[in-house]
Amino acid sequence: MAGTRELRHYAKDTYYVTSFAELGLHAPILKVLAAGSYDSPTPIQAQAIPHVLAGRDILGIAQTGTGKTAAFALPILHRLAGDLASGNRKRAPGRACRALILSPTRELASQIEERFRFYGRHLGLSATVVFGGVGGGPQIRTMAKGIDVLIATPGRLLDHMSAGFIRLDHVETVVLDEADQMLDLGFVVPIRRIIAALPARRQSLFFSATMPKEIARLASSFLKDSVTVAITPVATTVERVEQRVIMIDAERKRAMLSEILHDPAFTRTLVFTRTKHGADRVARHLETGRISAAAIHGNKSQGQRERALADFRKGQVRVLVATDIAARGIDVEAVSHVINFDMPNVAETYVHRIGRTARAGAAGIAISLCSHDERGQLRDIERLIRQPIPMTDRRGLSAQLGEGAIVDDNVGRPGKHGEGHRHRHGRRGSSRGDNGQRQSHGHERPQDAQKQGQPRHEAPRQPHKPRPQDQQPRGGSNHRPAGLNMVRRPRPGLQHGT
Repeated sequence: MAGTRELRHYAKDTYYVTSFAELGLHAPILKVLAAGSYDSPTPIQAQAIPHVLAGRDILGIAQTGTGKTAAFALPILHRLAGDLASGNRKRAPGRACRALILSPTRELASQIEERFRFYGRHLGLSATVVFGGVGGGPQIRTMAKGIDVLIATPGRLLDHMSAGFIRLDHVETVVLDEADQMLDLGFVVPIRRIIAALPARRQSLFFSATMPKEIARLASSFLKDSVTVAITPVATTVERVEQRVIMIDAERKRAMLSEILHDPAFTRTLVFTRTKHGADRVARHLETGRISAAAIHGNKSQGQRERALADFRKGQVRVLVATDIAARGIDVEAVSHVINFDMPNVAETYVHRIGRTARAGAAGIAISLCSHDERGQLRDIERLIRQPIPMTDRRGLSAQLGEGAIVDDNVGRPGKHGEGHRHRHGRRGSSRGDNGQRQSHGHERPQDAQKQGQPRHEAPRQPHKPRPQDQQPRGGSNHRPAGLNMVRRPRPGLQHGT
């Protein structure tokens, strides 16, 4: 990226930091970190925090679960606190904020606010969260007093801006968390409107687990004199996640999911679907099979979403079924498995999904149920993460053919006449007898029936390749089913020996 100094790997970075104290953070922040057993910064924290403290714009890229929130929360709190010894602290005026953090989901916004309150509990700074799905009255009353840190989703923030309940002309630092999702097609227009309302002199921080090139180019237009901190290769999956793919017919996915989840090893499992209605259907199916499950997606009220997440955290629900957008906001410890019920349409989403397990150095397992028409998505994912994923074939045709049958990749692909499955052991339109020999459907040649009585010196007439007009489908239909074994019709006036 032009004008950007890149820090690609921790071992080659400029900053070698082994403790938070070396970063020069305020003592009250260090006290909280020590009490929370935060011994040393993660690579993204060690490399990003010094640049943020220096006032630089940041494009931070690191795997999910590596501490990106603290990488921007800690230096922002430090800068907002000012000179604690002299008591000289700047205050936000009414209906304004000093730091703005934008999040794509309500859940992620709530978790960011929780982290800001935790890290800054000895600083006396104010923080609030703003998102849709709840009443706006309490949010309006809180913002009217002036806020140090405002965490918001773009839609609800624009509503408050349009009504005059919040203005952004006093923002000193703006953060886009999960920047690739925020700047994707669905968010780019709201983000541009929000950015346009910010002062020209500001600090901009973008953090994400993935950063496709086209999104990085868009982000660069919002950043000035920025530093790119890429701790791991873009879209590299967490190393401690064991990945598997099960090839399965689409109509058998729910049965396969139930079979998998009856294993007691699946103690706390996240299941991702492509649609909201799909999430509800999967959750109902699991509940019918006596597997405790709950669904979380955009159509649920905020109360329903919070209860589902709380039950999942407490272990009262073994399975949480979520849509793609919720993948960015779920931060639950000890998730043992992630299951992709539907393969994501965007390959980068796969990284975010499986990143919900193996957090904070723990191990985890990610299983993807891939149907025939989702193989393109699977190829895109393997290309993105630069590695093949071990595969097991559980498609229905394997069971029909028996153990060890060779299944072709084109199995189950319908033809233009609605043809069914084809495989190397036979074709549709023919059958096998009890002895396993192929039986043809059609007319028997008269000369074959009389073959036993023919003179020894006469050789039987050799069959020739049937012409199209000589072929006759079973039942006399003008339409020949694909793969039907045809036989030659007797030619008029021609009998054996004549």
